[in-house]
Amino acid sequence: MSTTSTVIWSGGRLRGVEEPLVSGIDHGLTVGDGVFETCAVYDGQPFALTRHLRRLGRSAAGLGLPEPDEDEIRAAAAAVLDAAGPGAGRLRITYTGGPGPLGSYRFAPADQRPTLVVLAGPATRAPASSAVRVPWVRNERSAVVGLKTTSYAENVVALAEANRRGADEAVLANTVGDLCEGTGSNVVLERDGELITPALSSGCLAGITRELLLEWAAEAGTPVREAGPGELPYAVLDDVLAGRAYLTLCGSIRNVSPVVSLDGVEVTAGPLSLAAQALFQERAAERLDP
Repeated sequence: MSTTSTVIWSGGRLRGVEEPLVSGIDHGLTVGDGVFETCAVYDGQPFALTRHLRRLGRSAAGLGLPEPDEDEIRAAAAAVLDAAGPGAGRLRITYTGGPGPLGSYRFAPADQRPTLVVLAGPATRAPASSAVRVPWVRNERSAVVGLKTTSYAENVVALAEANRRGADEAVLANTVGDLCEGTGSNVVLERDGELITPALSSGCLAGITRELLLEWAAEAGTPVREAGPGELPYAVLDDVLAGRAYLTLCGSIRNVSPVVSLDGVEVTAGPLSLAAQALFQERAAERLDP
């Protein structure tokens, strides 16, 4: 995202891109004590905003942050999208613990002043993805498992490794060796005539696109489900390389995006994956806030 084409809202009004926004002791900066959401934007409107705000609230509660003000966020979103104009492709909502101590502990609840920053900017959506396996894992027993937090250093490192190897996403296992997720995407495996995605118990994020894909594909009669325990070991990606299975990534900006390169090897997009991609685009165009 180019900062010169980004519109920022904070503290009740629009801000310049060079304008200071938060304190140097904001807990979101000092210890990553914050949560966020990213929505795709179509024709100036955020996609699935209600579901994203619901997840933002769950993530905030999971961290112990005060409940975000949904009305304030909706007003801020409208302001930045109106100012951004037709070039906007993404809406980013960041909500942190606000100014706090330099350690990990927080001020007392009565003294907390959370920070809200809402951004709108461009986004690039590719019809296909490339992925690599990396040696790091997700901890399915983490204290913040399932929460979309601003503590994204693991993702930054893994994605940088993917980029270094010519890919646009890294796919991770969890600590018990099961397929889990990408750094910013959920994964879907197509095998034996059905679509299977890791269960949330694997440690993956409850992605909004994943959620909608499960709902919409089922409505359309496509065989789709969550994996059972141990059903999708990380080694299942060898089947993708061998052509016995297909891999798809899904996320708020990439939507449903079949993988056409894995570990630098060209692979094929599966027929059900391509159908799911087309279905998602069709339903998204029909239902802006499903």
